[in-house]
Amino acid sequence: MRILRNAFWSTALLLACGVLILAQQQAAEAPAADRRVQTRPAVAGLHGLVTAGHPIASSAGLQMLLKGGNAFDAAVAVGAMIALGEPEMNGIGGNGFATLFDKKTGKVISLAMTGAAPKGLKPSEMTPETLNAGMNAGIVPGNLGGYLSLLDRYGTMSVAEVFAPAIEYAEKGYPIDPMLADDINRGKNNLAKYPTTAKIYLPGGQPLKAGDLLRNPDYAGTLRKLVDAEAQAKAKGANRSTAINTAFDRFYKGDIAQEFDRFFKENGGVMRASDLAAYEPKWQEPLHTTYRGYDVYSNPSTSRGGFEVLMQANLVEGFDLKAFGPGSANALHAQIEAIKVAKADIYRYVADPKFTIIPTAGMLAKDYATKRRALIDMSKAGAYPSAGTPVGSPTSSAPADAKRFPDDYDPEQHTTSFSIVDRLGNAVGVTPTLGGLFGNNVVVGNTGLLLNNGIRLGSTSPYPTDVNYVGAGKIPILNNSPVVVLQNGTLAFVFGSPGGETIGQTEFQMLVNLIDFDLPVQQAIEAPRFVVDARPNFYKPGAALRVQIENRASPETIQALKAMGHDVQVLPGWGSLGHMQAIRVDLKTGTMMAGGDPRRTAYAMGY
Repeated sequence: MRILRNAFWSTALLLACGVLILAQQQAAEAPAADRRVQTRPAVAGLHGLVTAGHPIASSAGLQMLLKGGNAFDAAVAVGAMIALGEPEMNGIGGNGFATLFDKKTGKVISLAMTGAAPKGLKPSEMTPETLNAGMNAGIVPGNLGGYLSLLDRYGTMSVAEVFAPAIEYAEKGYPIDPMLADDINRGKNNLAKYPTTAKIYLPGGQPLKAGDLLRNPDYAGTLRKLVDAEAQAKAKGANRSTAINTAFDRFYKGDIAQEFDRFFKENGGVMRASDLAAYEPKWQEPLHTTYRGYDVYSNPSTSRGGFEVLMQANLVEGFDLKAFGPGSANALHAQIEAIKVAKADIYRYVADPKFTIIPTAGMLAKDYATKRRALIDMSKAGAYPSAGTPVGSPTSSAPADAKRFPDDYDPEQHTTSFSIVDRLGNAVGVTPTLGGLFGNNVVVGNTGLLLNNGIRLGSTSPYPTDVNYVGAGKIPILNNSPVVVLQNGTLAFVFGSPGGETIGQTEFQMLVNLIDFDLPVQQAIEAPRFVVDARPNFYKPGAALRVQIENRASPETIQALKAMGHDVQVLPGWGSLGHMQAIRVDLKTGTMMAGGDPRRTAYAMGY
């Protein structure tokens, strides 16, 4: 869980802030034994707010808002820039999900920016190592196409305008922070295997250190090609939408796709230009449930995190968490048990819908939650259960006609997230990812882009009978699932988190903190966090479960959880359990407050 690295980063962050600000609460709002702390203030914004995983990304988004752009313009600028701020976590060559609220129509929409495994992939020839990193670990890039589709459908600015900040930083460079420097050093052995990667992150054969300039002129060149495609289309009389789609086609069907084809052919990879040409972003109806008078929305498959947040909320709705109190053993126990029950169904049924039938309505039904809630014993920890049978469940699994991979796999995954609200009331949460540390570790030719190692074990199942087993042309499952919450049609919250397996759990805890405990946004982010982990994995009913919890939780709570039978591992300080970026809108006054997670490098900005 990168404990030592996060302890170092947290110390540096506190020194930069200068002082640890104690969160003061009135006696009516919090018990005297409240141990919550707040390391930084929430950020107010009258006209717009951006909270992202890195300051340079928040700055890029804020620039668009200040120039008159909307939240969706800002999101594309953030997406392009955060690929430089956190290149080990995400990039336009990666994959992700967005959830957006269009104020004009009052609708919430899901955008899947997820590419598939190459059609030429042969699972029988793969090993755990080649699934995780290397020439054939990468899947088709989805984020770039998703960003351009978002800009076209809901934005107002040009490709040139939204990519300008990232192009400048990629060309001139910026001084990297200790967290990125540490990640480069940790990943240097893999990064050094590929000359196209090493020249960016290991110049002269040595990993970049904190304060060194990170330059990626090839990435700037790729963005410039897209800007040029837009400009050439406009010069020929194309309208805004056609010009943006011309940039899209240059990447997925033009010379950039051909560079992908050339590079993989020359280096023994199976990805081809035809794989890129087949990609389309997916605009979908979001998953939806109600929770204590709020409407909660997130992403459908091929995200499993959206199912997690909503199913877990349905399960705990039967308990009075507010009466239990924030940080109490009973409140945490109810959430922990809900996570177990929800994951049993999700890991059984959720996969690429082209390859299976997902009983979505049955899984999200309130009466199904009532039945499954009976598995939760409030006096003791339960085992990891078998899946239930929601209405619409498929009657059979995939055939066992392929090799089984090892049960246990590397849990480390790398993602980022950002949330934006503009002066018009539009909102968007985006969670892009490269999967593992630096994704597949291979920068593609002269593009400057890393790919998501989406076929890695965990994102795919090691068991051939599971619906989420790796397959050619199949979109692997992500946990990415930014959340939008409305009350009576009015925006209340937008938030999202990275964290691989922990994403749905972190967002669920955020939902509870905001609604059940009515915490201010920054306190809701910084409240002591926990995650449920499974060995060997969550695909296997009966797996051993462990609860990891930050040591800022009260000793009484930790001891009570152990007494209930939970296997508890206490993590020091800020345990890198998720990385929440959230915006809260006061429904009475309309004022907006944004928070950034101190567990990494997040910053909120507004005006």
